[in-house]
Amino acid sequence: MALVKRKIYQRLLFFAAFLPISGVFCFSELFFIKEPHDVTLMRKEAVILDCQAHGETAIDVQWLKNGAKVMENERVYLLYNSSLYISEVESRRGDKSDEGFYQCLAQNKYGAILSQRARLTIASISSFTIQPTSTVATEGSVARFSCKISAHPPPIITWEFNRLTLPLATERITVLPSGALQIHGVQRSDSGNYRCVATNIANRRRSTEAMLTVISAPSPRLPQRPRIIAGPQNISVSAHQSATLECMATGNPRPIISWSRADSKSIDVYHTKVLGNGNLIITDIKPQHKGVYVCRATTPGTRNFTVAVANVTVLAPPSLVEWPESLTRPRAGTARFVCQAEGFPTPQITWLKNGERVHSNGRIKMYNSKLVINQIIPEDDAIYQCQAENEQGSVLAMARLIVVMSEDRPSAPRNIRADTVSSSAILLAWDRPLYNADKVIAYSVHYMKAEGLNNEEYQIVIGNDTTRYIIDDLEPARNYTFYVVAYMPMGASRMSDHMFQHTLEDVPLRAPELSLTSRSPTDIQVSWQPLPAKLSRGRVSAYRLWYRTSTESLASQIELLAQKTQYLLENLQPDTIYLLRIAAATSVGWGEQLAWTSHRTPKASSAQVPLSPELNLEPLNCTTILVRWLLAPRNSASVQGYKLFYHEESQPESAPLQLRASDHSHTIGGLDPRKKYHVKFLAYNFLGDGYQADQTISTPGCVSVRDRLVPPPPPPHNVHAQANSSSSIFLHWGRPAFTSSQAVNYTVRCNPVGLQNASLVLYLQTNEQSLLVRDLQANTKYEFAIRLHIDQLSSPWSPVVYQSTFPKAPTLPPTSIKVTLIEENTALVSWKPPEEANLSVTHYTILYASRNEWLTGEWQVVQREGSITMALLENLKAGQFYLVKVSASNNMGDGPFSHMVELTVQTNPSSGNDPRLSRGSTSSNAFSNGFYHLDQTSMTGITVGVSIALTCIIICAFVILCRSKHRKPSGVKGRSPSASSGESPDSDDPAENTDVSVAMMSQNHFIDSKGGTNLIINSLGPVQPSAEKKSKWFSFSSHGNKSVKDVQKMRLGPTSYQPGSTVLTYNKELSVTADEPVSLHSLLGGAGDSEGSSSSDSGRFSQNDTVMTDLSSGPNSRQPSLTAEDSGGGEEEVEMHHLAQDDQSDFEVGGVC
Repeated sequence: MALVKRKIYQRLLFFAAFLPISGVFCFSELFFIKEPHDVTLMRKEAVILDCQAHGETAIDVQWLKNGAKVMENERVYLLYNSSLYISEVESRRGDKSDEGFYQCLAQNKYGAILSQRARLTIASISSFTIQPTSTVATEGSVARFSCKISAHPPPIITWEFNRLTLPLATERITVLPSGALQIHGVQRSDSGNYRCVATNIANRRRSTEAMLTVISAPSPRLPQRPRIIAGPQNISVSAHQSATLECMATGNPRPIISWSRADSKSIDVYHTKVLGNGNLIITDIKPQHKGVYVCRATTPGTRNFTVAVANVTVLAPPSLVEWPESLTRPRAGTARFVCQAEGFPTPQITWLKNGERVHSNGRIKMYNSKLVINQIIPEDDAIYQCQAENEQGSVLAMARLIVVMSEDRPSAPRNIRADTVSSSAILLAWDRPLYNADKVIAYSVHYMKAEGLNNEEYQIVIGNDTTRYIIDDLEPARNYTFYVVAYMPMGASRMSDHMFQHTLEDVPLRAPELSLTSRSPTDIQVSWQPLPAKLSRGRVSAYRLWYRTSTESLASQIELLAQKTQYLLENLQPDTIYLLRIAAATSVGWGEQLAWTSHRTPKASSAQVPLSPELNLEPLNCTTILVRWLLAPRNSASVQGYKLFYHEESQPESAPLQLRASDHSHTIGGLDPRKKYHVKFLAYNFLGDGYQADQTISTPGCVSVRDRLVPPPPPPHNVHAQANSSSSIFLHWGRPAFTSSQAVNYTVRCNPVGLQNASLVLYLQTNEQSLLVRDLQANTKYEFAIRLHIDQLSSPWSPVVYQSTFPKAPTLPPTSIKVTLIEENTALVSWKPPEEANLSVTHYTILYASRNEWLTGEWQVVQREGSITMALLENLKAGQFYLVKVSASNNMGDGPFSHMVELTVQTNPSSGNDPRLSRGSTSSNAFSNGFYHLDQTSMTGITVGVSIALTCIIICAFVILCRSKHRKPSGVKGRSPSASSGESPDSDDPAENTDVSVAMMSQNHFIDSKGGTNLIINSLGPVQPSAEKKSKWFSFSSHGNKSVKDVQKMRLGPTSYQPGSTVLTYNKELSVTADEPVSLHSLLGGAGDSEGSSSSDSGRFSQNDTVMTDLSSGPNSRQPSLTAEDSGGGEEEVEMHHLAQDDQSDFEVGGVC
């Protein structure tokens, strides 16, 4: 019965106290939705560093810069969503600069987490570190110029010839991204001055000029072997960037350039292309692209060639391959977190607790990638993060440790006692707890080595029916520390007091390995390494050395002190085989003797043969030994090669291995584990074999499945993943070959690479050998592993396979479009990628056109790779108004274009406006460079204002009509139908005229709902009444009729283009003939598409969209005077006509959408 109760107690303790139950408590109390990212911007610009944490309230967010807390002020402060806002970025020296690494720290009642690091960099461009130099080239040969500059972001490199921009690539001319200019087939016209131009968002810099002098080629041209004048250079490139390997060769005839890899692997044709005449570009570089690349220049039709090589190193940021899982542990328990990462350079692992670095102490240990917390206390309840970091970036993963508490837990065990039983056993005893001892179901004995750092702690669980236990797997002559913890079903006691105890010494487990060499024909130098603690099992007190010849039966014996590690045997016979062995002793006694080791003394000869090399043997694994050697410093004889002999102990010697004189190491493989081998090594020359060196070494044991107590089933094999769509991946695998007929289930583990929140790992169950994983994120790399379950046993996880989902076509346009006029005819356009998560962009398309070109749909197209976010717009015409828009594309399709951004190329940049003035997105409401950018709210206000004004005018017109009918029911003096033909109006009764006629308003008064002018604007600009289409302005004034002369003066006032205004005009119906129909399109002067259709592909847009984004007013334009155009130069008086006349009048809204 007692045995049954003990088993029940042990099982309760196993399930309640030591099994991780992270699957029950899903960690979602705190994690980041948005984290800051690296950003580069110009000085004085504003920036927002995103940080948004999700979890149980209340969440407190702090920002850190270079590890120190960010202090808020009027320029730097937190937004409502916890993001950090800097209104004007400063680049001053020292701590006052805003450049640096930023992190946000989110905290709630469960703990704190730290976000990934984001680097804020202010755009800059330095002076040229390499300037182009003048060169002389023969006509028909090649010429090359180079320049180098440090800038952030990386600049666009262009070249100028005699201060005119050269194209980036032609049949003969190539400009490499690295800054090199290559000219093939040099001509006389290529003579001149060349200079390098580097441009980024910070500035534009030009190098000094270098002259190319072209001389005549000799006739006839002599054949020349191929010669590489600019070969590839060793480069280190970040993953997913582009690498350029230059290769430029000359010769006669012109050599052919080809590329290959030194490891004989094929070059990835899908991600490589040739630029110009032989330069290799690798786009979207990946780890598989690393290696040595060989450029080969070959003379056509011959075997004459020359090569140049370069090593490509791919730098990869850290990515997690194993991350910590949240754990629930009782007080005084043990928690283990595991975190492994890959990347290049190898990432360094750091552990954080509530955002602060974890340091090792007596309870907390860090073993490489593991964090072990022993004897858990309530303060250990926290959020832990694993941070993997290298030069390319960092990644974090988090997990929570939940400590289970119990109010009526027992007190700690008392009176801990320890007695040494033997060299490997110690008896530990204790008394039961003073309180709640009846609730104890088990005890846990903890022990570890007392000396050294990061020693692993072991624990043994025993029942509650005993308070004594013998720990019998200890090492001899070691000091150990012990403590005991009492457990109840829902908790544990505090740990007991620590007890230290030392095990006894034992005889050495074996003797040291011998190394034998000869300095002369009559001596043997015997040396050995001290035994490690595991083998000595105590302090070595003495050594005993035996030696004899192979023909003798009696051996001589020498006792040596424990401090000795070498001994010289002298007065020996030349060319004689001697046998030697050694033993070590402790205070307990002598250990086991080794088998005899043989060594032949050299022959007595005056020949200058090589001396014994210094031999070093190192076991690499249980079947392999690495042999390394160095020639003796005093060796003066020449060496032609080496001979290596080796054989297993008690086995005959095998034939020697011949090694070259240039070799310094050799690997011996195919050995048996746990065996002792004898190795003999010597150098030789033409005079004979040199002095030999002998050494013995033992191979270690191999870890096999047989060493395990319960072998698990093998994992699934042949796991394959294939992308099915942008949100699903298809998995299939093979069942391992074992004979069990029981049902097999599988668990599929799925998560994005670099996942930080362990609770978001997806575990899927299936009994099939395939699975379609759905609801994944687009363009995201996932990792999958599968394990097998059979008969309550689980296999290890299969090897991880990686697969990325297909990307989605961009659904948003690029943001933050900026166009800066950097020269009279050149502009720099920059943008930021679309704000979509996991979006892959292969290239950007920039469309730009002047106003006239835009109306006809004639856009100019510039394309840039997806990693480039700026481009130069060249050959712009002065005095033109340009529109620019950008879209992002990938292999799945094209995204929408951004709003159009305006740019005015001024005729004279020095006339008061900055020619480098940058223009932002059209969504801004700011007044910039004379143009109003109207958003939807402004347009709504304009529409409402126009509607109110129209209503008021109609009401006023109705009132005037009614008053006119009451006061003058008969006709009103005014213009007769023949007035337009030049007849004078009836001027009788001026009083009547004064009562009824309303003259034009003064020059400075307008009818306008938003305070604008009286000018009608369409997509082409201002609309002025023509001679064929007369229109009359309807206005109100307190003045009487004006004379013809006054009206002429008014008509002669200047009318300028006043864009951006919304006006109400009253137009008289046009006098046209029957065969000349008048449309609204002809009235507004539109020359484009009359239907105003919009198509993103064709670059044509509706007038409505254009007018909405392009209404603006120039800062230097004058207020126009109110004019009335005459026909054929005739004078015309402007008067008000009776509203009841047959001529119908319309109200028009000029310049609205």
